[in-house]
Amino acid sequence: MWVKQLLLALIGLSAGVTVAGGLFSFVVSLGVISDFADRTHTGNHILLYETSVALGGILGNILFIYQIPVPVGTVILMLFGIFAGIFVGCWSMALAEILNVFPIFIRRVKVLRGIPYIILSIALGKGIGACLFFFKGW
Repeated sequence: MWVKQLLLALIGLSAGVTVAGGLFSFVVSLGVISDFADRTHTGNHILLYETSVALGGILGNILFIYQIPVPVGTVILMLFGIFAGIFVGCWSMALAEILNVFPIFIRRVKVLRGIPYIILSIALGKGIGACLFFFKGW
């Protein structure tokens, strides 16, 4: 019986490492972390950023799998939500930039002026929609 449990644990750990490695290589290949370092002029700390992202993923998985409660207040939860949203937004924008979504869309629709306002409107709409979704109970 314990051999079966040990084998399942080994298979689960191997699958998790494979998926996590794929995800982190995808994040690195998109250039999200290097873009953050470039825009903040802190390129000498890039290893710290990559280590922080990896440790955050590991810690998040441990907390999720073992369902460890983290007793923090509402303010910390709101800050986490804001920073997680910023990271996911930057990640999706990096993916859109690599896939050339915006240049292709702008060329197809034949937009000549107001491109920054269109992108700002998309971001604001996404933010307002998220706020309405999360605060609809209030």
